[in-house]
Amino acid sequence: MHPILSRITINPNVCKGKPCIRNMRFSVVQLLEILASGMTFAEILTDYPYLEEEDIEACLLYASKIADTKNVIAILA
Repeated sequence: MHPILSRITINPNVCKGKPCIRNMRFSVVQLLEILASGMTFAEILTDYPYLEEEDIEACLLYASKIADTKNVIAILA
């Protein structure tokens, strides 16, 4: 496991067990949606000062690992 992935935590008592950033109530999905909206790293870090650049990198790496699984399900928009 890449060391940066330790920033992604799964705790049944935080965000209903969804993957979160450093056990905060800020989910990986939230951050990925923010990135998908077009915000830059700098804009995110300004708007969410409790996040660190490594948190964003960890979310992207986590998402890439999920996307690289054997069982990928097509999602229709």
